[in-house]
Amino acid sequence: RGPPARGGLSLTGVWGGLSRHPPPFVWRAVWVAPPVLRWGGGPHASADEATIEVHFSAFKQEIVTATAGEPITITLVNSDPIEHEWLVGDAAFHERHRAGTESFHNERPTEVTLGAFTTRTTTVTFDEPGDYLYICHLPGHEEYGMVGTLRVTEP
Repeated sequence: RGPPARGGLSLTGVWGGLSRHPPPFVWRAVWVAPPVLRWGGGPHASADEATIEVHFSAFKQEIVTATAGEPITITLVNSDPIEHEWLVGDAAFHERHRAGTESFHNERPTEVTLGAFTTRTTTVTFDEPGDYLYICHLPGHEEYGMVGTLRVTEP
């Protein structure tokens, strides 16, 4: 039987032991995360909605595509037991944040703080086509690889 469609606990059977005789069969409970839905027909299709999951200090969706001049609503799901940030902008924006002193973000739609095990939604619009990075600027997170791309295409 496969994992639960909505997430939850799944029982998985494994063989254990190192002897020549058949090892005992052991059941273990495994947490299965609920599926993350993507809108727009494919992993890089333009859409008006997207979901970005944070797991093991990484953005699971490394590229999200939006259309210039049109709002995109992004649901951010932090399944980690620690806080993260989702900050999206151009190179100058990220340089300011690397040296910045803001410890909490939620006043601007392009700057979101994600508490442990939380989900937040934000809506952003970029007028100019191009690639805008989204990065977690908490100490060491960018260096660890918490970087993704919001690709804004021509209408």
